[in-house]
Amino acid sequence: MNERTMARLEYTQVVERLTEYAVTYLGKALAEKLQPMTELGAVRSLLAETAEASELLKLGASVPLPSLEGMETVFQLIGTGYVFAEADFGAILTFLTGCGQLRRYMDGKKQQAPRVTSYANSLYDLAEVRREIDRCIRHGRVDDAASGELAKIRKQILIAEDRMKKRLDALMTKHKSILQEAIVAKRGNRYVLPVKKEHRRLVQGAVLDESASGQTVYIEPAELAALQYELGDLRAEEAREETKVLALLTGLVEDHETELRLNAETVGAYDFLFAKAKYARAIDGVWVEANDAGVVDVRGARHPLLGGGMVPLDFSIGQTYRALIITGPNTGGKTVALKTIGLLTLMVQSGLLVPVAPGSAFAVFRRFSADIGDGQSLEQSLSTFSAHVKMLVETLRTANGSTLVLIDEMASGTDPGEGVGLSIAVLEELYRKGATVVATTHFNEIKRFAAAAPGFENARMEFDTETLEPLYRLRIGEAGHSYAFAIASKLGMPAQVLVRSRELTEGARRRGEDGSAAFEGAIDLPAFVPGKAAEPLPRPAASDETEAEFDVGDCVYIPSLDKYGIVYAAADKVGDVGVLVQKERLKLNRKRLKLHISKTELYPDDYDFDIVFDTKENRKKKKLMSKRHVEGLTIVRPDPQ
Repeated sequence: MNERTMARLEYTQVVERLTEYAVTYLGKALAEKLQPMTELGAVRSLLAETAEASELLKLGASVPLPSLEGMETVFQLIGTGYVFAEADFGAILTFLTGCGQLRRYMDGKKQQAPRVTSYANSLYDLAEVRREIDRCIRHGRVDDAASGELAKIRKQILIAEDRMKKRLDALMTKHKSILQEAIVAKRGNRYVLPVKKEHRRLVQGAVLDESASGQTVYIEPAELAALQYELGDLRAEEAREETKVLALLTGLVEDHETELRLNAETVGAYDFLFAKAKYARAIDGVWVEANDAGVVDVRGARHPLLGGGMVPLDFSIGQTYRALIITGPNTGGKTVALKTIGLLTLMVQSGLLVPVAPGSAFAVFRRFSADIGDGQSLEQSLSTFSAHVKMLVETLRTANGSTLVLIDEMASGTDPGEGVGLSIAVLEELYRKGATVVATTHFNEIKRFAAAAPGFENARMEFDTETLEPLYRLRIGEAGHSYAFAIASKLGMPAQVLVRSRELTEGARRRGEDGSAAFEGAIDLPAFVPGKAAEPLPRPAASDETEAEFDVGDCVYIPSLDKYGIVYAAADKVGDVGVLVQKERLKLNRKRLKLHISKTELYPDDYDFDIVFDTKENRKKKKLMSKRHVEGLTIVRPDPQ
């Protein structure tokens, strides 16, 4: 899989989220290395395992996952000649005890989760290792029962310490008057008396230390020296015997290294599997059917990184068409739709459950290509268009019948005319190679190509023409619009500018022109002469019919004001017409108006003129009234006079 493509589809962020749900170092390592698979059988098997694990968690099961704390160090040092310490054996014993608990748990879940529980069959009991560690190590130290010699030495130590204590008590009583304080101190593991400096000659023995102030000297009485040497020898023998015990246990562990490692790998696999299950529950992921027929059919799909803020997406491809062209306004959700399909496909091929409605299906692809974003930082400062073309070249080189290609904003970044031609040619070639293609665009020529080409289909992101807000819903089988004129009108664009925009656009469409050549020669602008005041532009010709009837939506010219306006109310009985001129409502007699462009050339047949003429608040009220009666709800419109 292409790492750059996976990064652009935010797959790496999903992996990071997944890793957070693993609790062992081996489980986290497996999550971090997660990659999509390309074999259908493997994908189906892992999806089934993850679904089983998710169901176990759904039933409220608490999986007794063994702790791997301390085991990473054990595996690093095993077989190197290192003798493990008491803490290492404590970690091993805890781990093996947990493995036994996990196996017993899985034995009881075989009917509910046969795939998941089968991994437990590879867990070794290692009862001998557990018994020996438990017998020899107690409360973090080598136990007396570990060896007969150790028990004997420790008994001698107790006797020597008792004799030492009695002798110390006698010396403390004898020298009580010259001691700095009535306590027994230790220096270098040897017992000493804290004697006042001026009385140091009254105690026979060796000075082992002195206080920071110099007022106290710590003397080992000569009467204790022999006992202390004896006790030191006994402690050295104890340490040697403890080392023997630890070495024997280390050898036992090394004899079962293979089984220990297999147990750890199994625990890591379980941790990774249940991390996938936990993540699935966090994003409301479900099991989906996987196929190698190129069919993607999903309902209620959501981008896992957007949470509940995304409008669920319905999407289908691969049955009656293999290439889908998505259109619609900016910020309408086209790119999110593209990323959602790509990311969810990668997740499915990684054995992850995905946030879609049950019954959804995904195809398994061998190659992915995603051209999303300008890519300049990734292409060593190449231009947007150069980066775009470079990726398309690589995609065309490798594309085949098992390739998913995602392209955002086709024909962007260069001359529209040439960009459209190049885009259509690329789409044709990708289709010939058998690739599944999903692309977004604003260009009508690409929409028309998709409508006419076999195996292609159009789709649009829905847009609320009342509120001028995107709905983020994908409707397949229809081409969308950019809604540029409607948005511009709502935001206060002067009426004459909108009129001229529609005139140029409709004229270009009638002539069958496209790209930048569409408007060449549309209007003759005066030459620029430095220092000379600009001359007014010639007005477009207006109709000479002074008695014409005007319909709501017609664009009219008002000679007396030298302005253009849009008719919002037809002529009344005395011939006065309501005209909206730069947000101002006027009543003008029809004899003072000239038809400039009829509404049929400006707006679609089903265009809702309330978007232009009414307030957003009134439109909401009207919509509410159409659904039900609301007591006290009224719509008040200003008097046009």
